[in-house]
Amino acid sequence: MIIARTISDMRAAVNTLKQQQIAAGIVPSVGFVPTMGYLHEGHASLMRAAKDCSISVLSIFVNPIQFGPNEDLDRYPRDEARDLQLAEQCGVDVVFLPTVDIMYPSARKTTIQVTDVSARLCGASRPGHFDGVTTVVAKLFNIVKPDRAYFGMKDAQQVAVIQQMVDDLNFDLTIVPCPIVREQDGLALSSRNVYLCAEEREQALVLSQALQSIDALLEQHPSLTAADLVTVLQETITTKPLAKIDYVEVLQFPSLQPQLTNEPLVQSQTQVIVALAVHFGRTRLIDNRLLFA
Repeated sequence: MIIARTISDMRAAVNTLKQQQIAAGIVPSVGFVPTMGYLHEGHASLMRAAKDCSISVLSIFVNPIQFGPNEDLDRYPRDEARDLQLAEQCGVDVVFLPTVDIMYPSARKTTIQVTDVSARLCGASRPGHFDGVTTVVAKLFNIVKPDRAYFGMKDAQQVAVIQQMVDDLNFDLTIVPCPIVREQDGLALSSRNVYLCAEEREQALVLSQALQSIDALLEQHPSLTAADLVTVLQETITTKPLAKIDYVEVLQFPSLQPQLTNEPLVQSQTQVIVALAVHFGRTRLIDNRLLFA
């Protein structure tokens, strides 16, 4: 496994592997998994998926420009040695480990902003967050030049925003959404789960339980509207005293346009996402579920 810490080393590593594969009669393709590190099984599933390509690349970079002034940049968990061990176990070919100075060597004068799709959900509660995400992902795409890039659907809005950017700016690559990976008890895997104390961790299970209850709710109440479902889910989540809701929303996916609230949800003609963001103590967790996929 090659570890590259500069942009020139990153590009050279991929170019060398491509030349070796061409010489061996292989048509090279690059699969890319961008992360902020502190890797878990959710990331591992993306790294394994990227092995569909002949060259797999992982980036680990805690991107400061997607954190707000009161968010957890300084305390975001980091463990480079552990991350590299997991990447090697997953068969990653190249790991890109830049510093902030490498990615942002001077004051930025360019920001990539995807409007509308980024306006709701996390975009509403974390102003500027997706501008930071799209800017760094565009930079990473230009550095790595992948054929396929793999993103977990736990961050479904991120997938939708990045897909919109790729479409609008004609990036020559395919975005591959990958399923949410969960603990055995249902909690969606997240690097931030490490922040949860035992009681918060136990109460956080209400998120996946609420999402899994949707099928039964729609079967028992076929006239349930999107607004009705939001109300029921909010009532379910707030049975846990430590839960502080940021949002519960039902939207069309991937457009993230509001779902009409005056018609039964089961009559939807489009794919729908039920998306949640809830604080447990100082930790903000997100989860979601796609309906009518």
